[in-house]
Amino acid sequence: MWSEKYEALTSYEKGEFKRLANYLLSHTYMVRYEFQPSQQMTLPSYDYQNASRLFGVLRDYFVVTGWRLEKDDHYGIMSLVNIYDHNRFRIDRFTTLFLYTCRLIYEEEREQASSFHTVKTDTQAVVEKMQMLGLLEKGKTTQKERIDAQRTLAHYNIIQKMETSTWNSEGNQILILPSILSIVSNQGINDMMAELEELRKDDVDKTETGQEDAE
Repeated sequence: MWSEKYEALTSYEKGEFKRLANYLLSHTYMVRYEFQPSQQMTLPSYDYQNASRLFGVLRDYFVVTGWRLEKDDHYGIMSLVNIYDHNRFRIDRFTTLFLYTCRLIYEEEREQASSFHTVKTDTQAVVEKMQMLGLLEKGKTTQKERIDAQRTLAHYNIIQKMETSTWNSEGNQILILPSILSIVSNQGINDMMAELEELRKDDVDKTETGQEDAE
């Protein structure tokens, strides 16, 4: 029973258990390595290390409450999934497309990824990729959309800002974290590309119809 494991913990470990359980419920993902902007280097995550030590009791606790805690030791990812498919956070259309584009960039660059399984990019590169794929209405996006999308994905440890300053309206250097593999699978990429192709066909059909009507 998880309660027996919990009672065997020290006072400090019980405090960490509570803090980390709440962190996972709030952020969903946790990664083994984090970039420290102040030091301009990637270091092991203290939270991930402690969560790994307490993984057994955390996992058993979450099972009782309807969650599944998973850990990928190769990529260094910890994720929390609701087994009833509840408590999902719905993100807006732009953030969803920004996320999928980051996943495409990660897939394209993963062979050159660092030993920490991260891929470096920037806001402008993501937006240009979205434009190339025809994901932006009229080919444009607002500063608010870009900042809100990045803040949301950073909160869930999908991307990480590489500067110590606040999110910049002109763009930021960002790291795409390996947790993106958990949120968007390879099949998810294939499905998205198929949907994009359908959207392009619809746009072409509408354009042709409009030209015919004009004639």
